[in-house]
Amino acid sequence: MYASHEDIGYDLEDDPKAKKPLKPHPDVDGGWAWMVVLASFFVHILIMGSQMALGVLNVEWLEEFHQSRGLTAWVSSLSMGITLIVGLGSGMVYLPAVVMVGRYFQKRRALAQGLSTTGTGFGTFLMTVLLKYLCAEYGWRNAMFIQGAVSLNLCVCGALMRPLSPGRVESCSGREEPSALPTHSTESVKSGGPLGVTEEQERRLGNEETVCDLQTQESQGQTRPRKNMCAFRVLKTVSQLTVRVQRGFRDWYSGYFGTASLFTNRTFVAFIFWALFAYSSFVIPFIHLPEIVSLYNLSDQNDVFPLTSIIAILHILGKVMLGAVADLPCISVWNVFLIANFTLVLSIFLLPLMHTYASLAVICALIGFSSGYFSLMPVVTEDLVGTEHLANAYGIIICANGISALLGPPFAGWIFDITQKYDFSFYVCGLLYMVGIVFLLIQPCIQRIEQSRRKYIEGAHA
Repeated sequence: MYASHEDIGYDLEDDPKAKKPLKPHPDVDGGWAWMVVLASFFVHILIMGSQMALGVLNVEWLEEFHQSRGLTAWVSSLSMGITLIVGLGSGMVYLPAVVMVGRYFQKRRALAQGLSTTGTGFGTFLMTVLLKYLCAEYGWRNAMFIQGAVSLNLCVCGALMRPLSPGRVESCSGREEPSALPTHSTESVKSGGPLGVTEEQERRLGNEETVCDLQTQESQGQTRPRKNMCAFRVLKTVSQLTVRVQRGFRDWYSGYFGTASLFTNRTFVAFIFWALFAYSSFVIPFIHLPEIVSLYNLSDQNDVFPLTSIIAILHILGKVMLGAVADLPCISVWNVFLIANFTLVLSIFLLPLMHTYASLAVICALIGFSSGYFSLMPVVTEDLVGTEHLANAYGIIICANGISALLGPPFAGWIFDITQKYDFSFYVCGLLYMVGIVFLLIQPCIQRIEQSRRKYIEGAHA
């Protein structure tokens, strides 16, 4: 139903059935691709690592402002949620950093995404230690100021990311431009196959011919006054910009509201509902664990090796291992994703039952390792909608995650204010997480039932 990542590397000819293999781009699965992974790794350290370390500041805010836990948790949840919804700062950096890795890799996408997103674990570990030290030495206000200065290194990460250069340069003779990663029209997303020349493509070709005519006129006007040549160049630039804007808006509109809308994919819609319920269960331990430790009188042991650091370290290991396992030819990425989700839900349910440092450390290790499935989210999303629509689709998914992260910690704090226990917070979040997993299982179950019915009908006719 949707174009998959296997379509990458083929050029569309006039014959809809003909596919011509292209020479692979030198930077795909190697070369500069690993620099993109490195840049994405540091983006995760500076953005997601900082977000996950906010539990340290949450304790400082509780002590200074003496407000309820539900109200205080809004500060941390707003920071996380706005980053994944509408953030103009870190939100504009995070999404391109994830999508760019997927565009540079074909064979080892899961492993590359796993390596890049391990920055979340490293960042959580480093930022937790850094914020604790800075808060103790300079106070939480100056600590945040220093953290903001460190985040300026995101500019360096952005400079390392560059789009893939096209395989061949388009000429004005009307020949089609094949590239290492050719794009598909939005109509082909739903049908899963190439289309013939449509009315929009004819319009697009007409615009491109106009640009080519301008280039020809410019070459013929060499002897004309310099003023005319400047006018031709300005007009050519404006025409090229107009073509790009029209093409981008048309693709965006069709992707969200057209006949090939992402929301016509029922499995993708179920994935969105899962994201709405799931992310808060991962965020809540990071926000409230430092206070849970103090409530259980485990601060001395936690100061030696914080529980959030255990989650961070195992999170790194989980992302690398799950990414490597998911890349094996005999393993389904979807199955690895579901198993990790079930493990995380079980850990969330068990966490309130643990009251010693050792038992909490074991559960935190399970939470950290199983949450490594976040490295598989871009891969699963790409398998659902195709490479061309990965940016839009993954943007929707992390927006849903942002809503979950926005509401989860205040909800847990509000339940504590009522019950004076965090136990019910984790139980409720675990149940909501299970609801999200049920949404993931609905469509596969429907497909299995339909397949069984078809087999039964075919057997009856035979």
